[in-house]
Amino acid sequence: MPTHRKRIKHYHEPGDCHELTFSCFDRKPLLTNPIWINMLCQSIDRALYRYHFNLIAFVIMPEHLHLLIYPTTHECKIDRFLAAIKRPFSYRIKETLIEQQHPLLAELTIRTRPGKTAFRFWLEGPGYDRNFFSKKAVETAVNYLHLNPVKRGLATECREWKYSSARWYESNGESVDPDLPTIHGLPWDFFDLSQQQ
Repeated sequence: MPTHRKRIKHYHEPGDCHELTFSCFDRKPLLTNPIWINMLCQSIDRALYRYHFNLIAFVIMPEHLHLLIYPTTHECKIDRFLAAIKRPFSYRIKETLIEQQHPLLAELTIRTRPGKTAFRFWLEGPGYDRNFFSKKAVETAVNYLHLNPVKRGLATECREWKYSSARWYESNGESVDPDLPTIHGLPWDFFDLSQQQ
């Protein structure tokens, strides 16, 4: 019996901010290695630059991550942006595991059909995409992202979790960690022509 994968529509409206959520394969806690997380942050930075998005806020959790972004041009290619993060990063991890002859390689290699296998770092599918078009909604989303590690018991305060934008916000943009993606902050001018809630 054929399985039907859930399809998520990515809305490409230039006036929206996007919260993107995507998870590791089988929801495994694969994002715990600082070297791998640094590689992921580099991949995020390259995708932001290539597809003209700015990063409002983010959090990287052990088995998933949230990105809150907004486009800086009218070309808003969410699908390509996500692929530009996930594919190169996944390829680099696969090559690392092969080089190290790591047992995790077998766990992340699945049979797609008889005689064919595929490496899966990420859960298949486009992930989760929410759009925001008011300042209030974006502020709420930023707070939600930053509270993720606290709610999970991984930190007692938001700023303690290295892999998020919480510390950047607390310092008003003065605390810049070179290991993390470039944070642009809240785009108040982005909403100047938008209806406020």
